[in-house]
Amino acid sequence: MDWERVAAHEPTAAVDGDREAAVLVPVIDRPDGYHLLFTKRAEHLGEHPGQMSFPGGGREPVDSSLEATATREAHEEIGLKPSEADVRGRLDDIPTVSNYAVRPFIAAIPDREYVPDEEEVAEIAVLSLSELTASENYESERREHANYGSVRIHYFRVDGYTVWGATGRMLVQFLELATDWTPPETVDRVVDPDADYPV
Repeated sequence: MDWERVAAHEPTAAVDGDREAAVLVPVIDRPDGYHLLFTKRAEHLGEHPGQMSFPGGGREPVDSSLEATATREAHEEIGLKPSEADVRGRLDDIPTVSNYAVRPFIAAIPDREYVPDEEEVAEIAVLSLSELTASENYESERREHANYGSVRIHYFRVDGYTVWGATGRMLVQFLELATDWTPPETVDRVVDPDADYPV
């Protein structure tokens, strides 16, 4: 886990997205190595139900900054106190299909039990970096997207969970920045634009 490289990264600001949002990429240091905390979104949510994500959401008028958005949302979704989030750096902003410009903040958080907010979070999953970077747990595909042209979609499958979509894109950049992992140069398959996502 290269914290120096995380801190030194100069992130790119988003140029697309009508709405601002922020997420926290929570890093937990355990005796057996570093882990990342993910949430599984509740099935009744209107956007991305059941998908794996990092704690976060849309900016509210009460938020003094996007970092405040990320820590407020993490407090609401998993019970992480803002004072417990040691923000060490940022990833590049990314646009999403739901028209958000999302700013990811990387933070070290305590290794303790977190409680999901039942209104938004179905489960909390803490996945190890060693498993996330294992070649047998990763695959990708390429397809044409109506708005973004040719896109590569990443899938990380660990402990019965699948991380993909916008969170998968954030995870790829995090792993490239914080570890020596890089995705394979070639994709596993090329699929039609309307093909089902293999989740």
